[in-house]
Amino acid sequence: MFACLDDFERHAERTLDRNALDYYRSGAQDMVTVRENRRAFDRLCIRPRVLRDVSSVSTVTRLLDHSVASPICIAPTAMQRMAHPEGELATARAAERRATCMVLSSWSTASIEDVAHASAGLKWLQLYVYKDRETTRRLIERAQDSGFAAIALTVDTPELGRRLPDIRNRFRLPPHLTMANFSSADKAQVGGSEEGNSGLAAYVASQIDPSLSWADVAWVKSIARVPVLLKGILTAEDARLAVQAGVDGVIVSNHGGRQIDSVPSTIAVLEEVFCAVNGAIPVFLDGGVRRGTDVFKALALGARAVFLGRPVLWALHYKGEDGVTEMLDLINEELRLAMALAGCASIADITRQHVGPLAHLPRL
Repeated sequence: MFACLDDFERHAERTLDRNALDYYRSGAQDMVTVRENRRAFDRLCIRPRVLRDVSSVSTVTRLLDHSVASPICIAPTAMQRMAHPEGELATARAAERRATCMVLSSWSTASIEDVAHASAGLKWLQLYVYKDRETTRRLIERAQDSGFAAIALTVDTPELGRRLPDIRNRFRLPPHLTMANFSSADKAQVGGSEEGNSGLAAYVASQIDPSLSWADVAWVKSIARVPVLLKGILTAEDARLAVQAGVDGVIVSNHGGRQIDSVPSTIAVLEEVFCAVNGAIPVFLDGGVRRGTDVFKALALGARAVFLGRPVLWALHYKGEDGVTEMLDLINEELRLAMALAGCASIADITRQHVGPLAHLPRL
């Protein structure tokens, strides 16, 4: 029996194919930001309040216009069938079982339509803007037609970050798998690459548009009939521009430390972004969340919800749908316990005053 989310990762390190394992766990360059995403949570302390009635604790919250059982949701991670044969289909079913939101990667190994058929739960689509704008338009329209409730536009990937394990492995999607949302004409297969690069880096260079700008955000909004969020915001300046652009939310994200190394952790800049939007739009967070206490800290600093990435992959590899469900149950119970011990009976009870810097703890 696994006792924490790190146990799922340790299992994957022993059992998952190296090509997939290194792809999932790698970050950019020296992976400073990958480590910092987690360590930064440890520099925050929880300031509990006592003598509060916590005989009944509820983690129910709202995600845009939808009610979810918990603010712990599932981030977009690509190529999930490298972790388990059912891949994104199993993840979607687990999200539905636990009444939370799953964000499907554009680079999924199960199609938008197949994921929609597998689960009636709340789903968003993560979107890249392709050089071929019709490819992007088709993705948006297919997601909307399939009942996806929002579009999360990734804005931090004009090029792919330099991920050393993928370069050494010459990362390739296994030949029996494809990026299922694209036809063969859209180069759905990510194969091995020339020396000094990865197959995915070559794919991004050939397909993803590095000229993406705020004008393209307006173009996406003109097509979308559902809310549009920006994923990859790390500064107050861009947060204010996002509000001016009329988007429906921002996700504070550094792509799991996979794009540019030495950027700050997401929890370190969350409050900056939250203050910059000044309540105009909701703010979400991904990156480094491994404990219920991490979730609590993020909520106290302004996040409406958090999204889990790598832990979902490790749990999926462990036991498919049941593994992801088990992982969600574990971290949700940690959140419930953290709330009870901090004197919070509901998500609304969690305030900025519940979190402080660890350095301010008195020396004993």
